[in-house]
Amino acid sequence: MIEVEHVSRSFGSFRAVDDVSFSIKTGEIVGLLGPNGAGKTTTMRMITGFLPVSSGTIKIDGQNITEDEKTAKRKIGYMPESAPLYGDMIVEDYLRYVAAMQNADEKEKVPQLCRICGLTEVMHKNVSDLSRGYRQRVGLAHALMNDPEILILDEPTSGLDPNQIGEVRDLIKEIGKTRTVIISTHILSEVEMLCGRVIIISHGKIAADSPTSDLRTRFGNSASIHIQAAGCTQNQLEKMLSSLDGVSSVRFIEEDSDALTIPSSVKKRCGAVVSVSGDNEIRPLIVSGIAEKGWTLYDIALQRNSLEDVFRTLTTGGVQ
Repeated sequence: MIEVEHVSRSFGSFRAVDDVSFSIKTGEIVGLLGPNGAGKTTTMRMITGFLPVSSGTIKIDGQNITEDEKTAKRKIGYMPESAPLYGDMIVEDYLRYVAAMQNADEKEKVPQLCRICGLTEVMHKNVSDLSRGYRQRVGLAHALMNDPEILILDEPTSGLDPNQIGEVRDLIKEIGKTRTVIISTHILSEVEMLCGRVIIISHGKIAADSPTSDLRTRFGNSASIHIQAAGCTQNQLEKMLSSLDGVSSVRFIEEDSDALTIPSSVKKRCGAVVSVSGDNEIRPLIVSGIAEKGWTLYDIALQRNSLEDVFRTLTTGGVQ
């Protein structure tokens, strides 16, 4: 278990991380998100012990890392964005070297990690000759060499092609069945696929800490409904829509001045966007409400709030 309690880190007068607190239980896969310069990489480096905290405490399984750094580090595997590998070594020799450095049983661990990380086909190739996807796999094998309880991955799929991304994601899912995994990434779809929980850091502070499945409903609106109707005024349409349960707001879409002129025989249309609160399904209510008024419904379309929308809201001064 990881416990981060009121942790701050300053570089001169600049405070990169400001009073951050969270805990991560064993077996969780957690996404750590934030814009560039938000403090997420600094936070990960403090958890691994590479950077000291300016204030606050970090505990690994109840042990303060500043009091017993060696014991804490033995429980952590860390793979930075660009894994520092020796390119002039063949993969097998490199992993044997890592095993020797960490006092691991190379006869047991190297074949085991070769199988887990899918390195069988490249064990006798030079690291410098590997694709980026395979280099990431070697980096994962390195991070797993001491059989850590906690695995911290910084941008694990950065620079990979779609096929390689899928392979590394599958590997992380498998590894996450028996370990705590923290993933820092800018790829929000990756977080949805891999992580059961998301922590978003903005300007050095935690902007959100939520199960991934709840982010859309807890922060902002979960969906919006685009409507086009005729036979009513904007005020009439707004009054009807605002009266429905589950509607948080209504805004109107201005007609495009460059659009084709609508013939006079066709009723003038009103366009509106309805923000939906929670997981309410209000489309049937909208359809029946328009029908009861004798208006004409030309279009109704649901647009789900994306994780990108939530991320922008939380990191650009929106919901806190």
